[in-house]
Amino acid sequence: MSLVTILPFIVLIGAMFLMTRSAKKKQQQAVDMRNQMQPGSGVRTIGGMYATVKEVSEDTVLLDAGPGVDLLFAKNSIGAVLTDDEYNRIVHGIEHDLKSDADVVPDDASSLTETDGAADAASGDQPVDLGKKDAAEADEEPKKTAEEKTAEADEEPKKTGGDSDAKK
Repeated sequence: MSLVTILPFIVLIGAMFLMTRSAKKKQQQAVDMRNQMQPGSGVRTIGGMYATVKEVSEDTVLLDAGPGVDLLFAKNSIGAVLTDDEYNRIVHGIEHDLKSDADVVPDDASSLTETDGAADAASGDQPVDLGKKDAAEADEEPKKTAEEKTAEADEEPKKTGGDSDAKK
């Protein structure tokens, strides 16, 4: 056999080796993470439930999901062991803020705009009409009521979709 026929098999075997090696690394990291669990640790299950570890045995974990709610889970169903700060932030909504002196950014821009009517009057800003008419035309044309506008619209000839009686 020549090197050209053997080379694709060697590349395929090498790719398989690399893929299984990375999967084994991830599995080992997950096992190490689960072995670090101690009573009192906050965890997230693979189903998305947050709880506190009550007891750890060889293959199972007893979780405290709330007052009077103890659940027994398989150890491999624990998706993540959380730090205390992360668990408190997610479950209890407690933020551990190290930058308490920093400026607070509001969630929306409403607090950044002036809502004082006096500020608008003092600045002399008038509402701007963004219509397409020139300023000279707007002054010459008298103001029309809504009834006059609808009557005017009814008087205009209706456009048809191209159908007419002349095509017979």
